[in-house]
Amino acid sequence: MTIQRWGITVPFAGVPLHAHRDWFVELEDLGFTDIWSSEVNAHDAFTPLALAAAWAPSLRLGQAIVPAYTRGPALLAQSVASLAEAAPGRVVLGLGTSSNVIVERWNNIAFDKPYQRVRDTVLFLRAAFAGEKITEDYETFSVKGFRLGIRLAEPPPILLAALRPGMLRLAGTIADGAIINWLGPEDVRTVVPYVGEDKEIAARIFVMPSTDRSAVLAIGKRMIAEYLNVEVYAAFHDWLGRGEELGPMWAAWKAGDRAGAVEAIPDRVVDDLLVHGTPEACAERVLEYVANGVTTPAPMIIADPETTRTVLRAMSATRR
Repeated sequence: MTIQRWGITVPFAGVPLHAHRDWFVELEDLGFTDIWSSEVNAHDAFTPLALAAAWAPSLRLGQAIVPAYTRGPALLAQSVASLAEAAPGRVVLGLGTSSNVIVERWNNIAFDKPYQRVRDTVLFLRAAFAGEKITEDYETFSVKGFRLGIRLAEPPPILLAALRPGMLRLAGTIADGAIINWLGPEDVRTVVPYVGEDKEIAARIFVMPSTDRSAVLAIGKRMIAEYLNVEVYAAFHDWLGRGEELGPMWAAWKAGDRAGAVEAIPDRVVDDLLVHGTPEACAERVLEYVANGVTTPAPMIIADPETTRTVLRAMSATRR
């Protein structure tokens, strides 16, 4: 059976990295088992976890996610192995394609064959973590004579960021589970069967602890417009069945009408995809994801530090 874990997304908004030590210690005290970083346009995926490796010796450390394109295969293996050596038995690698925006527009790397790139990266990392000397022409890259200079007693598990059936199945076959993102609790029931039984399902869940509905809708619609117009997320939500609801937004965005795109998003979509309300209501809503198959929720709290602490404590109390 897959163990039920309780994660949270870090770093916390409004808290500089050097001030996170007390936060990490409190997470342990509150019964959280994991922290999950990300890598978009702010902190890299490894530095916050390296700090936690020293400051919070019980927390498991994961990324949601490290892009498969933006580090070379050898450097990626070194980065993951270094963290795993710093925190033995407490590291899980979250790997994914990322998006054409991050890979192509921001890093000037061709976003070619994403499925194959992730598959090849997993095969390479498995061999590298096993201590093999690797000379291999994979479909999407080649490696000539690399051997990882760190010997790991316990190679870290690998979870794949996955949205649609192909990548979800890949996560269930060559990896140890999947990381899902930008979906509602009911959507979990749709995606989990493609991964298979006894696999870890981690979920990035966006949480806005506010009872100001107008503010929630305004912020939520901007977030949805920014993310769900990215090709991979648009295809995901079309597959989930939101094509009719989101069609007007996609059309306005493609026409260059950003304000019109935001306005076209139905309120119901915000309610589906963004957890909001009182801290206690948010905690209860996160449990709906767990009830539907998420084994490792990793809420991302969108709030000031004081409110964030209140939500963390409410989540802890709700679980107990």
